[in-house]
Amino acid sequence: MGSVIQQIQTSLLNLLGQAIESMPSLVAAIAVLFLTRIAAKFFQKIVSAATQRTVKSLSLRSLFVQTSYALAWAAGSSIACVIAFPALRPGDIIGLIGLSSVAVSFAFQEIFKNFLAGILLLLQEPFQLGDQIIVEDFEGTVEEISIRSTQIITYQGERVVVPNATVFTNPVRVLTAMPHRRTDLELSVEYETPPSFAIEILMQAITEVEGVLSKPVPEIDISSISDGSLHLIVRYWTLPEKAQVRRTKTKALVALKTACDRAEIKIPQPVPVNFRA
Repeated sequence: MGSVIQQIQTSLLNLLGQAIESMPSLVAAIAVLFLTRIAAKFFQKIVSAATQRTVKSLSLRSLFVQTSYALAWAAGSSIACVIAFPALRPGDIIGLIGLSSVAVSFAFQEIFKNFLAGILLLLQEPFQLGDQIIVEDFEGTVEEISIRSTQIITYQGERVVVPNATVFTNPVRVLTAMPHRRTDLELSVEYETPPSFAIEILMQAITEVEGVLSKPVPEIDISSISDGSLHLIVRYWTLPEKAQVRRTKTKALVALKTACDRAEIKIPQPVPVNFRA
């Protein structure tokens, strides 16, 4: 019994001795990780400043900055591992990564999918920072495109984090991709109203609305004649931002209604006005 206890004590003393011997290496490894954090941020700032002068695309700038940060951490972590475990050589680390890549890929396939999708989004640039987009049920302004996710600020002031794989594999409507955007307003007037007179009055009203662009020129078409009414569509163009489209729509509706009242053009009740932008 005494020999067993003595063996246990000897083993514990050996473990304690090994821990004490490896303590300087562990402390040095922790210090390297701490310095890596500082160096990664510093390197990130350098790359950011350099790309601002040489790269025009905001998305590519973001890709370079994020990649530099990740590479700095990868290098620092490798150095810390070698210091903490002196017997571990760089070749061993590479071999360990190769052996474990299959298992890790299965365990983190969603992360890798989002990572690759993020790289492709930043390279292809289907949209940029500041663009207003619709993806699935989410609509808002693109705040950030990271390697893992795309962050959108909704018009209600909420942040939505959408995985890059979702963005990459689903249709995305980029509302601000073009310099202008068309709005269609459907409006009905009484059947007795002369069509040319109604078009003239509505055209004059819509061209005077603040926010309506003169080019492309607004258009007014007769869509149908039914239910004792003459149905028209007023098409005009504005700047593409959602706030601009919304404010101009309100001004356009007020202007069209006021013009009809002044010209004594009667609008049937209920007013069938639909908005599409």
